[in-house]
Amino acid sequence: MPFFDLLRLAFRNLREAKLRATLTSMGVIVGVAVIVTMVSFGLGLQRNMLSRFRALDLFNEMRVFGKNVFSMAAAGGNQNAARRGENPNDRRGPSFRPDKEPTRILDDAAIAEISKIPGVAYVEPSLSIITYVRANGHSQIESIGGASVPNASSRFKEFKAGQMISSPDADEAVVKDTFARDFGFEKPEDAVGKTIEFLATPSGDIAKEKAKSEKSKSKDEEEAPGFFGLPLDQVSPAENGSGELAAKTFRIVGVINTEIKEGAGQGGLRGLLPDARIYITLKAAHEWSTEHRSPMGMVALALARQSGGLGQTEGEGYDSAVIRVTDPVVLTEVRRQLTEKGFGSFSIVDQLDQIRTVFLIIDSVLGLLGGISLLVASFGIANTMIMSILERTREIGIMKAIGAEDREIKLIFFFEAAVIGLSGGVIGSLAAWGIDAVANRLAYRFILKPQGASFVDFFYLPPYLWLGAISFALAVSILAALYPAARAARIDPVRALRHD
Repeated sequence: MPFFDLLRLAFRNLREAKLRATLTSMGVIVGVAVIVTMVSFGLGLQRNMLSRFRALDLFNEMRVFGKNVFSMAAAGGNQNAARRGENPNDRRGPSFRPDKEPTRILDDAAIAEISKIPGVAYVEPSLSIITYVRANGHSQIESIGGASVPNASSRFKEFKAGQMISSPDADEAVVKDTFARDFGFEKPEDAVGKTIEFLATPSGDIAKEKAKSEKSKSKDEEEAPGFFGLPLDQVSPAENGSGELAAKTFRIVGVINTEIKEGAGQGGLRGLLPDARIYITLKAAHEWSTEHRSPMGMVALALARQSGGLGQTEGEGYDSAVIRVTDPVVLTEVRRQLTEKGFGSFSIVDQLDQIRTVFLIIDSVLGLLGGISLLVASFGIANTMIMSILERTREIGIMKAIGAEDREIKLIFFFEAAVIGLSGGVIGSLAAWGIDAVANRLAYRFILKPQGASFVDFFYLPPYLWLGAISFALAVSILAALYPAARAARIDPVRALRHD
Protein backbone atom coordinates (compact mmCIF):
# COMPACT_ATOMS: atom_id res chain seq x y z
CA MET A 1 0.00 0.00 0.00
CA PRO A 2 1.51 3.43 -0.95
CA PHE A 3 2.67 5.84 1.78
CA PHE A 4 0.03 8.46 1.06
CA ASP A 5 -2.73 5.88 1.05
CA LEU A 6 -1.63 4.75 4.52
CA LEU A 7 -1.55 8.34 5.72
CA ARG A 8 -4.99 9.06 4.21
CA LEU A 9 -6.41 5.96 5.86
CA ALA A 10 -4.93 6.95 9.26
CA PHE A 11 -6.51 10.40 9.06
CA ARG A 12 -9.86 8.89 8.07
CA ASN A 13 -9.81 6.52 11.03
CA LEU A 14 -8.97 9.37 13.43
CA ARG A 15 -11.76 11.53 12.01
CA GLU A 16 -14.28 8.77 12.64
CA ALA A 17 -13.36 8.86 16.36
CA LYS A 18 -12.79 12.58 16.81
CA LEU A 19 -13.56 12.81 20.51
CA ARG A 20 -11.34 9.87 21.44
CA ALA A 21 -8.48 11.11 19.26
CA THR A 22 -8.82 14.63 20.68
CA LEU A 23 -8.74 13.43 24.28
CA THR A 24 -5.75 11.21 23.54
CA SER A 25 -3.95 14.10 21.85
CA MET A 26 -4.67 16.29 24.88
CA GLY A 27 -2.63 13.94 27.03
CA VAL A 28 0.32 14.33 24.65
CA ILE A 29 -0.16 18.11 24.48
CA VAL A 30 -0.11 18.44 28.26
CA GLY A 31 2.96 16.18 28.58
CA VAL A 32 4.95 18.08 25.95
CA ALA A 33 3.90 21.47 27.34
CA VAL A 34 5.02 20.46 30.84
CA ILE A 35 8.38 19.14 29.62
CA VAL A 36 9.15 22.21 27.47
CA THR A 37 8.00 24.69 30.14
CA MET A 38 9.99 23.12 32.96
CA VAL A 39 13.19 22.57 31.00
CA SER A 40 12.98 26.05 29.44
CA PHE A 41 12.76 27.49 32.95
CA GLY A 42 15.98 25.74 33.98
CA LEU A 43 17.70 26.83 30.76
CA GLY A 44 16.45 30.37 31.31
CA LEU A 45 17.97 30.53 34.78
CA GLN A 46 21.29 29.28 33.45
CA ARG A 47 21.31 31.72 30.53
CA ASN A 48 20.42 34.66 32.77
CA MET A 49 23.24 33.82 35.16
CA LEU A 50 25.84 33.44 32.41
CA SER A 51 24.58 36.62 30.72
CA ARG A 52 24.93 38.50 34.00
CA PHE A 53 28.48 37.20 34.50
CA ARG A 54 29.34 38.28 30.97
CA ALA A 55 27.71 41.69 31.38
CA LEU A 56 29.57 42.21 34.67
CA ASP A 57 32.85 41.49 32.88
CA LEU A 58 33.76 38.43 34.96
CA PHE A 59 34.97 36.14 32.15
CA ASN A 60 37.86 38.38 31.06
CA GLU A 61 39.33 38.97 34.51
CA MET A 62 40.97 36.92 37.23
CA ARG A 63 42.61 37.70 40.54
CA VAL A 64 46.15 36.81 41.51
CA PHE A 65 47.25 36.56 45.16
CA GLY A 66 50.61 36.89 46.85
CA LYS A 67 51.76 36.39 50.43
CA ASN A 68 50.50 39.09 52.77
CA VAL A 69 51.86 40.13 56.15
CA PHE A 70 48.97 38.47 57.99
CA SER A 71 49.72 35.05 56.54
CA MET A 72 53.46 35.58 57.08
CA ALA A 73 52.80 36.62 60.68
CA ALA A 74 51.04 33.29 61.28
CA ALA A 75 53.71 31.30 59.46
CA GLY A 76 55.40 30.37 62.69
CA GLY A 77 52.36 28.35 63.77
CA ASN A 78 50.66 25.39 62.13
CA GLN A 79 49.54 25.35 58.50
CA ASN A 80 45.89 25.95 59.34
CA ALA A 81 46.79 29.09 61.27
CA ALA A 82 48.88 30.34 58.37
CA ARG A 83 46.08 29.62 55.95
CA ARG A 84 43.68 31.65 58.08
CA GLY A 85 45.92 34.72 58.02
CA GLU A 86 43.88 37.34 56.18
CA ASN A 87 43.99 41.05 55.79
CA PRO A 88 41.03 42.58 57.67
CA ASN A 89 40.82 45.23 54.93
CA ASP A 90 40.45 42.61 52.21
CA ARG A 91 36.81 42.66 51.10
CA ARG A 92 37.07 39.94 48.47
CA GLY A 93 34.40 37.77 50.11
CA PRO A 94 34.37 34.11 51.15
CA SER A 95 34.32 32.80 47.57
CA PHE A 96 37.32 34.81 46.35
CA ARG A 97 40.01 32.44 47.55
CA PRO A 98 43.20 31.46 45.69
CA ASP A 99 43.42 27.99 44.18
CA LYS A 100 46.72 27.45 46.04
CA GLU A 101 48.64 29.15 48.81
CA PRO A 102 51.03 31.72 47.29
CA THR A 103 54.73 31.45 48.04
CA ARG A 104 55.86 34.84 46.64
CA ILE A 105 55.21 38.43 47.56
CA LEU A 106 53.14 40.33 45.03
CA ASP A 107 55.22 43.50 44.77
CA ASP A 108 55.80 45.92 41.90
CA ALA A 109 58.48 43.68 40.40
CA ALA A 110 56.06 40.73 40.42
CA ILE A 111 53.35 42.90 38.83
CA ALA A 112 55.75 43.82 36.00
CA GLU A 113 56.68 40.15 35.57
CA ILE A 114 53.02 39.06 35.35
CA SER A 115 52.30 41.82 32.82
CA LYS A 116 54.71 40.13 30.40
CA ILE A 117 52.82 36.82 30.33
CA PRO A 118 51.34 36.27 26.83
CA GLY A 119 47.62 36.98 26.78
CA VAL A 120 47.67 39.44 29.71
CA ALA A 121 46.19 42.81 28.73
CA TYR A 122 46.98 44.59 32.00
CA VAL A 123 47.46 43.99 35.73
CA GLU A 124 45.64 46.13 38.29
CA PRO A 125 47.07 45.95 41.85
CA SER A 126 44.31 46.09 44.45
CA LEU A 127 44.70 47.97 47.71
CA SER A 128 41.83 48.41 50.17
CA ILE A 129 41.53 50.85 53.08
CA ILE A 130 38.86 51.36 55.72
CA THR A 131 38.90 54.69 57.53
CA TYR A 132 36.72 57.58 58.64
CA VAL A 133 35.76 59.95 55.83
CA ARG A 134 34.36 63.46 56.19
CA ALA A 135 32.50 65.23 53.39
CA ASN A 136 29.65 67.74 53.14
CA GLY A 137 29.36 67.91 56.93
CA HIS A 138 28.98 64.13 57.29
CA SER A 139 31.49 61.70 58.81
CA GLN A 140 31.39 57.90 58.70
CA ILE A 141 33.54 54.84 58.08
CA GLU A 142 34.00 54.11 54.38
CA SER A 143 35.76 51.57 52.19
CA ILE A 144 38.43 53.04 49.92
CA GLY A 145 40.19 51.40 47.01
CA GLY A 146 43.33 52.27 45.14
CA ALA A 147 43.05 52.41 41.35
CA SER A 148 45.69 52.68 38.65
CA VAL A 149 45.48 55.74 36.43
CA PRO A 150 44.76 55.49 33.54
CA ASN A 151 42.41 52.56 34.17
CA ALA A 152 40.78 50.28 31.57
CA SER A 153 38.46 48.53 34.02
CA SER A 154 34.79 48.46 33.00
CA ARG A 155 33.93 49.71 36.48
CA PHE A 156 35.09 53.20 35.52
CA LYS A 157 33.28 53.39 32.19
CA GLU A 158 29.95 54.88 33.26
CA PHE A 159 29.77 58.09 35.28
CA LYS A 160 26.66 59.97 36.37
CA ALA A 161 28.76 63.10 36.62
CA GLY A 162 32.40 64.05 36.11
CA GLN A 163 35.13 61.74 34.90
CA MET A 164 37.99 59.46 35.96
CA ILE A 165 41.00 60.67 37.97
CA SER A 166 43.25 62.74 35.72
CA SER A 167 46.75 61.54 36.65
CA PRO A 168 48.55 58.98 38.88
CA ASP A 169 49.77 61.76 41.22
CA ALA A 170 46.54 63.74 41.52
CA ASP A 171 44.84 64.15 44.91
CA GLU A 172 41.53 63.29 43.31
CA ALA A 173 38.83 60.72 43.97
CA VAL A 174 35.86 59.14 42.24
CA VAL A 175 32.92 57.98 44.34
CA LYS A 176 29.86 55.83 43.84
CA ASP A 177 26.47 57.43 43.41
CA THR A 178 25.41 55.75 46.67
CA PHE A 179 28.20 57.61 48.48
CA ALA A 180 27.03 60.96 47.07
CA ARG A 181 23.46 60.24 48.15
CA ASP A 182 24.40 59.08 51.65
CA PHE A 183 26.59 62.15 52.22
CA GLY A 184 23.78 64.56 51.51
CA PHE A 185 24.42 65.60 47.92
CA GLU A 186 21.06 66.13 46.23
CA LYS A 187 22.40 65.40 42.75
CA PRO A 188 25.57 63.62 41.59
CA GLU A 189 26.66 66.83 39.90
CA ASP A 190 26.69 68.56 43.30
CA ALA A 191 29.44 66.23 44.55
CA VAL A 192 31.84 66.97 41.69
CA GLY A 193 34.39 69.55 42.76
CA LYS A 194 33.74 69.07 46.49
CA THR A 195 36.40 67.76 48.85
CA ILE A 196 36.51 64.72 51.07
CA GLU A 197 38.86 64.18 53.99
CA PHE A 198 40.36 60.93 55.22
CA LEU A 199 40.64 61.08 59.00
CA ALA A 200 43.04 59.32 61.34
CA THR A 201 44.82 59.93 64.62
CA PRO A 202 48.20 61.69 64.33
CA SER A 203 51.06 59.34 63.51
CA GLY A 204 54.66 59.46 62.38
CA ASP A 205 56.42 62.81 62.89
CA ILE A 206 53.33 64.45 64.38
CA ALA A 207 53.17 61.88 67.15
CA LYS A 208 56.89 62.13 67.80
CA GLU A 209 56.80 65.93 68.09
CA LYS A 210 53.90 65.67 70.49
CA ALA A 211 55.83 63.15 72.62
CA LYS A 212 58.84 65.49 72.76
CA SER A 213 56.72 68.41 73.84
CA GLU A 214 55.24 66.32 76.64
CA LYS A 215 58.70 65.36 77.92
CA SER A 216 60.00 68.91 77.75
CA LYS A 217 57.52 70.11 80.33
CA SER A 218 59.11 71.68 83.41
CA LYS A 219 59.93 69.17 86.14
CA ASP A 220 58.68 71.59 88.76
CA GLU A 221 55.14 71.06 87.42
CA GLU A 222 54.52 68.60 90.17
CA GLU A 223 51.27 66.76 90.48
CA ALA A 224 48.86 68.77 92.59
CA PRO A 225 48.44 67.54 96.15
CA GLY A 226 45.58 65.19 96.58
CA PHE A 227 43.65 63.30 99.17
CA PHE A 228 45.53 60.15 100.28
CA GLY A 229 47.64 60.28 97.12
CA LEU A 230 44.75 60.79 94.73
CA PRO A 231 44.83 64.03 92.69
CA LEU A 232 42.04 66.39 93.37
CA ASP A 233 41.89 67.82 89.83
CA GLN A 234 41.03 64.99 87.43
CA VAL A 235 41.82 65.56 83.79
CA SER A 236 38.72 65.31 81.67
CA PRO A 237 38.73 62.97 78.71
CA ALA A 238 38.51 65.96 76.40
CA GLU A 239 41.68 67.44 77.95
CA ASN A 240 43.47 64.08 78.00
CA GLY A 241 43.47 63.92 74.23
CA SER A 242 44.32 66.75 71.96
CA GLY A 243 41.33 66.10 69.73
CA GLU A 244 43.53 66.65 66.70
CA LEU A 245 43.04 64.50 63.62
CA ALA A 246 45.37 63.89 60.74
CA ALA A 247 43.48 64.55 57.52
CA LYS A 248 44.22 64.04 53.85
CA THR A 249 42.06 65.98 51.41
CA PHE A 250 40.94 64.79 47.99
CA ARG A 251 38.78 66.48 45.40
CA ILE A 252 35.85 64.54 43.94
CA VAL A 253 36.12 64.50 40.14
CA GLY A 254 33.59 61.83 39.20
CA VAL A 255 30.51 59.93 40.41
CA ILE A 256 30.27 56.31 39.22
CA ASN A 257 26.90 55.06 38.01
CA THR A 258 25.72 51.88 39.77
CA GLU A 259 21.99 52.14 39.08
CA ILE A 260 20.01 49.13 37.88
CA LYS A 261 19.69 49.11 34.12
CA GLU A 262 17.78 47.11 31.54
CA GLY A 263 19.44 43.91 30.34
CA ALA A 264 21.60 41.21 31.84
CA GLY A 265 24.05 43.56 33.58
CA GLN A 266 21.39 45.06 35.85
CA GLY A 267 23.97 47.49 37.20
CA GLY A 268 26.03 46.64 40.24
CA LEU A 269 29.66 45.69 40.72
CA ARG A 270 31.65 45.14 37.53
CA GLY A 271 34.81 43.11 37.28
CA LEU A 272 36.82 41.48 40.06
CA LEU A 273 38.40 44.64 41.47
CA PRO A 274 37.58 44.74 45.23
CA ASP A 275 34.48 46.78 45.95
CA ALA A 276 34.79 50.25 47.46
CA ARG A 277 32.66 53.39 47.64
CA ILE A 278 35.64 55.70 47.09
CA TYR A 279 38.54 55.24 44.67
CA ILE A 280 41.77 57.21 44.80
CA THR A 281 45.08 56.76 43.01
CA LEU A 282 47.08 53.67 43.88
CA LYS A 283 49.98 55.84 45.00
CA ALA A 284 47.82 57.84 47.43
CA ALA A 285 46.18 54.70 48.79
CA HIS A 286 49.60 53.10 49.39
CA GLU A 287 50.92 56.18 51.17
CA TRP A 288 47.86 56.42 53.43
CA SER A 289 47.87 52.71 54.33
CA THR A 290 51.59 52.92 55.17
CA GLU A 291 51.40 56.11 57.25
CA HIS A 292 48.20 55.16 59.07
CA ARG A 293 48.56 51.45 59.54
CA SER A 294 46.10 49.90 61.97
CA PRO A 295 47.41 48.49 65.28
CA MET A 296 46.67 44.96 64.04
CA GLY A 297 48.54 45.68 60.82
CA MET A 298 51.55 47.00 62.74
CA VAL A 299 51.67 43.85 64.87
CA ALA A 300 51.34 41.63 61.78
CA LEU A 301 54.18 43.50 60.04
CA ALA A 302 56.44 43.16 63.09
CA LEU A 303 55.66 39.44 63.42
CA ALA A 304 56.28 38.88 59.71
CA ARG A 305 59.72 40.49 60.00
CA GLN A 306 60.54 38.60 63.20
CA SER A 307 59.55 35.27 61.68
CA GLY A 308 61.77 35.88 58.66
CA GLY A 309 58.89 35.73 56.20
CA LEU A 310 59.55 39.38 55.32
CA GLY A 311 62.97 40.97 55.17
CA GLN A 312 63.74 44.02 57.29
CA THR A 313 64.04 46.22 54.19
CA GLU A 314 61.57 44.30 52.07
CA GLY A 315 58.14 45.77 51.24
CA GLU A 316 55.03 43.75 51.98
CA GLY A 317 53.60 44.21 48.50
CA TYR A 318 49.93 43.87 47.55
CA ASP A 319 47.51 41.27 48.82
CA SER A 320 46.12 40.71 45.34
CA ALA A 321 45.82 42.13 41.84
CA VAL A 322 43.30 41.89 39.02
CA ILE A 323 44.52 40.47 35.71
CA ARG A 324 42.60 41.19 32.52
CA VAL A 325 43.23 38.84 29.62
CA THR A 326 42.84 39.54 25.92
CA ASP A 327 40.62 36.46 25.46
CA PRO A 328 38.95 34.13 28.00
CA VAL A 329 40.49 31.21 26.09
CA VAL A 330 43.96 32.03 27.45
CA LEU A 331 42.85 32.01 31.09
CA THR A 332 44.00 28.43 31.64
CA GLU A 333 47.50 29.04 30.28
CA VAL A 334 47.89 32.29 32.22
CA ARG A 335 46.87 30.56 35.45
CA ARG A 336 49.33 27.74 34.81
CA GLN A 337 52.18 30.22 34.51
CA LEU A 338 51.04 32.05 37.64
CA THR A 339 51.17 28.77 39.56
CA GLU A 340 54.68 28.11 38.29
CA LYS A 341 55.74 31.57 39.46
CA GLY A 342 54.45 30.91 42.99
CA PHE A 343 51.20 32.89 43.01
CA GLY A 344 47.64 31.84 43.75
CA SER A 345 44.74 32.83 41.52
CA PHE A 346 40.96 32.91 41.32
CA SER A 347 38.66 33.02 38.29
CA ILE A 348 34.91 32.76 37.96
CA VAL A 349 35.61 30.01 35.41
CA ASP A 350 36.48 27.82 38.41
CA GLN A 351 32.84 27.86 39.37
CA LEU A 352 31.38 27.30 35.90
CA ASP A 353 31.83 23.52 35.85
CA GLN A 354 30.12 23.22 39.22
CA ILE A 355 27.37 25.60 38.07
CA ARG A 356 26.81 23.61 34.88
CA THR A 357 26.59 20.38 36.89
CA VAL A 358 24.00 21.91 39.21
CA PHE A 359 21.91 23.15 36.29
CA LEU A 360 22.23 19.80 34.53
CA ILE A 361 20.73 18.14 37.59
CA ILE A 362 17.97 20.76 37.77
CA ASP A 363 17.12 20.36 34.08
CA SER A 364 17.12 16.57 34.39
CA VAL A 365 14.74 16.65 37.36
CA LEU A 366 12.41 19.12 35.63
CA GLY A 367 12.48 17.07 32.42
CA LEU A 368 11.78 13.89 34.38
CA LEU A 369 8.70 15.44 35.95
CA GLY A 370 7.41 16.42 32.53
CA GLY A 371 8.31 13.00 31.12
CA ILE A 372 6.05 11.35 33.68
CA SER A 373 3.02 13.17 32.28
CA LEU A 374 4.04 12.15 28.74
CA LEU A 375 4.40 8.57 29.93
CA VAL A 376 0.84 8.72 31.25
CA ALA A 377 -0.24 10.02 27.83
CA SER A 378 1.39 7.01 26.16
CA PHE A 379 -0.97 4.72 28.07
CA GLY A 380 -3.85 6.75 26.67
CA ILE A 381 -2.51 6.25 23.14
CA ALA A 382 -2.21 2.49 23.69
CA ASN A 383 -5.75 2.39 25.07
CA THR A 384 -7.08 4.31 22.05
CA MET A 385 -5.36 1.96 19.64
CA ILE A 386 -6.69 -1.15 21.42
CA MET A 387 -10.24 0.23 21.44
CA SER A 388 -9.83 0.98 17.73
CA ILE A 389 -8.90 -2.65 17.11
CA LEU A 390 -12.05 -3.89 18.83
CA GLU A 391 -14.20 -1.53 16.79
CA ARG A 392 -12.49 -2.28 13.47
CA THR A 393 -11.96 -6.02 13.75
CA ARG A 394 -14.25 -6.76 10.79
CA GLU A 395 -12.58 -4.02 8.72
CA ILE A 396 -9.14 -5.46 9.47
CA GLY A 397 -10.40 -8.92 8.44
CA ILE A 398 -11.68 -7.56 5.11
CA MET A 399 -8.35 -5.82 4.44
CA LYS A 400 -6.44 -9.02 5.10
CA ALA A 401 -8.87 -11.04 3.04
CA ILE A 402 -8.25 -8.87 -0.04
CA GLY A 403 -4.48 -9.15 0.33
CA ALA A 404 -3.26 -6.70 2.99
CA GLU A 405 -0.08 -7.93 4.67
CA ASP A 406 0.60 -7.91 8.42
CA ARG A 407 3.25 -5.20 7.87
CA GLU A 408 0.67 -2.90 6.28
CA ILE A 409 -1.82 -3.45 9.11
CA LYS A 410 0.90 -2.49 11.61
CA LEU A 411 1.82 0.59 9.58
CA ILE A 412 -1.78 1.83 9.68
CA PHE A 413 -1.73 1.85 13.50
CA PHE A 414 1.78 3.30 13.62
CA PHE A 415 0.65 6.12 11.32
CA GLU A 416 -2.35 6.85 13.51
CA ALA A 417 -0.16 6.98 16.64
CA ALA A 418 2.41 9.13 14.81
CA VAL A 419 -0.28 11.63 13.80
CA ILE A 420 -1.44 11.86 17.42
CA GLY A 421 2.14 12.25 18.71
CA LEU A 422 3.20 14.77 16.05
CA SER A 423 0.13 16.97 16.39
CA GLY A 424 0.28 16.77 20.20
CA GLY A 425 3.99 17.65 20.17
CA VAL A 426 3.54 20.69 17.92
CA ILE A 427 0.51 22.03 19.79
CA GLY A 428 2.20 21.28 23.15
CA SER A 429 5.31 23.25 22.13
CA LEU A 430 3.17 26.20 21.06
CA ALA A 431 1.28 25.97 24.36
CA ALA A 432 4.57 25.96 26.27
CA TRP A 433 5.69 29.07 24.36
CA GLY A 434 2.45 30.81 25.34
CA ILE A 435 2.77 29.70 28.98
CA ASP A 436 6.36 31.04 29.09
CA ALA A 437 5.28 34.40 27.68
CA VAL A 438 2.37 34.77 30.10
CA ALA A 439 4.49 33.67 33.09
CA ASN A 440 7.17 36.24 32.20
CA ARG A 441 4.62 39.04 32.03
CA LEU A 442 2.95 38.03 35.28
CA ALA A 443 6.32 37.76 37.07
CA TYR A 444 7.30 41.22 35.89
CA ARG A 445 3.90 42.74 36.68
CA PHE A 446 3.48 41.36 40.20
CA ILE A 447 7.05 40.60 41.38
CA LEU A 448 9.76 42.56 39.57
CA LYS A 449 8.01 45.84 38.79
CA PRO A 450 6.83 46.53 42.40
CA GLN A 451 10.46 46.12 43.50
CA GLY A 452 11.77 48.48 40.83
CA ALA A 453 13.56 45.72 38.89
CA SER A 454 13.67 45.56 35.11
CA PHE A 455 12.11 42.86 32.94
CA VAL A 456 13.82 39.46 33.06
CA ASP A 457 13.09 36.58 30.69
CA PHE A 458 12.96 33.61 33.05
CA PHE A 459 12.45 31.08 30.24
CA TYR A 460 14.69 30.11 27.33
CA LEU A 461 13.15 28.10 24.49
CA PRO A 462 15.94 27.20 22.03
CA PRO A 463 15.04 25.33 18.79
CA TYR A 464 16.64 22.10 19.94
CA LEU A 465 14.32 22.00 22.96
CA TRP A 466 10.99 22.16 21.14
CA LEU A 467 12.27 20.03 18.24
CA GLY A 468 13.49 17.46 20.75
CA ALA A 469 10.17 17.55 22.59
CA ILE A 470 8.23 16.95 19.35
CA SER A 471 10.56 14.10 18.40
CA PHE A 472 10.24 12.61 21.86
CA ALA A 473 6.42 12.78 21.72
CA LEU A 474 6.50 11.12 18.28
CA ALA A 475 8.77 8.33 19.52
CA VAL A 476 6.68 7.73 22.65
CA SER A 477 3.48 7.56 20.58
CA ILE A 478 4.94 5.01 18.14
CA LEU A 479 6.28 2.91 21.03
CA ALA A 480 2.86 3.04 22.66
CA ALA A 481 1.36 1.61 19.43
CA LEU A 482 3.72 -1.39 19.25
CA TYR A 483 1.45 -3.76 21.14
CA PRO A 484 -1.84 -2.66 19.55
CA ALA A 485 -0.29 -2.87 16.06
CA ALA A 486 1.10 -6.34 16.71
CA ARG A 487 -2.27 -7.45 18.09
CA ALA A 488 -4.09 -6.12 15.03
CA ALA A 489 -1.68 -7.93 12.70
CA ARG A 490 -2.37 -11.24 14.45
CA ILE A 491 -6.14 -11.12 13.83
CA ASP A 492 -7.42 -14.15 11.92
CA PRO A 493 -9.29 -12.85 8.84
CA VAL A 494 -11.82 -15.73 8.91
CA ARG A 495 -12.79 -15.01 12.49
CA ALA A 496 -12.69 -11.28 11.85
CA LEU A 497 -15.18 -11.60 9.01
CA ARG A 498 -17.58 -13.40 11.34
CA HIS A 499 -17.18 -10.64 13.96
CA ASP A 500 -20.36 -8.67 14.42
